[in-house]
Amino acid sequence: MPPADPQLATSAVHLVVSLNSAQAVGIPIALVGAVFLSLGAQFQSRGVTKVEERRSTLDANGLLRVHAEGLGLGELTALIRRPSWVIGTVLLALAIVLQLTSLRFAPLIVVQPLGAIALVVTAVLNSRVTHTHVNRLVIRAIALCVGGVAVFVTIAAFVATDAPISDTELVTIIELLAGVVVLFGVLYVIYRKRMTPIAYIIGAGVLYGFVATIAKTVINRVLQSQFDLLTMVCLLGLLVAGGGGLYLVQTAYSVGPPDLVIAGLTVVDPLVAVGIGVVVLGEASQAPWWAPIAFVLTGLVAVFGVFQLARHHPQLAQEPDPAR
Repeated sequence: MPPADPQLATSAVHLVVSLNSAQAVGIPIALVGAVFLSLGAQFQSRGVTKVEERRSTLDANGLLRVHAEGLGLGELTALIRRPSWVIGTVLLALAIVLQLTSLRFAPLIVVQPLGAIALVVTAVLNSRVTHTHVNRLVIRAIALCVGGVAVFVTIAAFVATDAPISDTELVTIIELLAGVVVLFGVLYVIYRKRMTPIAYIIGAGVLYGFVATIAKTVINRVLQSQFDLLTMVCLLGLLVAGGGGLYLVQTAYSVGPPDLVIAGLTVVDPLVAVGIGVVVLGEASQAPWWAPIAFVLTGLVAVFGVFQLARHHPQLAQEPDPAR
């Protein structure tokens, strides 16, 4: 039997000790936040669907016929007058507050995978509310999403090192965010009428991945009374990324079911957040050789699950699959 990896054993002991200390308080807080996220997604989706009824049509089988064009100013204004959407927004705001609170007690790599629970809760809620059957293919897709993210972030928890973000690294993250915002903006203008639900979901997930990283940094800098120009730029970037992600999520609700939206967010968001930590912050610089390979494989499994959920979800109108 080969000897155990001392670095892996030390990391495991450190993680267990952390979870047995006051940091474990962050876990139940994050779990409650995941439930609020699920409920908020369901209420917001209902509100957006009501507003979109004039533009939405059903096919001969009663399935949702997707309209790719995003929400306009009129639809966004109408959402504010929908009680279900307002309730959902309040619940999502509470979910965000709880997630940020949990980060004060537990590391991101411990809290982040707990958000995958929101996907399971949302799938069950949406099935009951819409009276749609969750078939075997949908269950398999959800399992791939949850399992892939859980293994991905678990590996990161054992091999990654958590270190304060320097000003240089923070500037790099802001520059990457600016490039992503410009890229998404150009693609949206060009392909707006041809975008699929998965495109909106991936866009929102990428932006929220930056939000998770920048938000924790801004909170730490403010608590340390480090409110300088760079903090202001980070706050501006946080508002831009958060606002862009919020719009893409609402548009995704108008063209896809809420559990598909939550699947994309709970997969893409942590992959981007952990990816920033690995690539930009060098948090996996001391990781064993197999860790990068495991990151790629588990990330691909989770992303594949999202695409499978988009393909087989019963609420999306699709062309008949000749193989089935």
